[in-house]
Amino acid sequence: SSETFWTTTGMFPQEFIIAFPKCVKISKVAIQCYLVRTLRIERSTSQEPVGFEQCVEKDLQHAEGQLQVEEFPLPDFQATYLRFIIKSAFDHFVSVHRVVAEGT
Repeated sequence: SSETFWTTTGMFPQEFIIAFPKCVKISKVAIQCYLVRTLRIERSTSQEPVGFEQCVEKDLQHAEGQLQVEEFPLPDFQATYLRFIIKSAFDHFVSVHRVVAEGT
């Protein structure tokens, strides 16, 4: 539900990690967020959430009063963990409303 969300605590960078039950193949990641300026996505294929490598980093467009919707195609991409790092923002607090990873 986009009515529920995770919010930052006001300082940057902020991060959260999504864990999969095993290493999966991901073709695309989509995110709905609010007031995020710079977002980096990293992955790990380890058993534990260590050894992350950067996959994509993007400056997002500000959409006043609307959720930002971004999609990141990731061909031939495998991960056990995805780490999302919000490096900067358009305000002191931002929110993440939805993350979708498509693949097998």
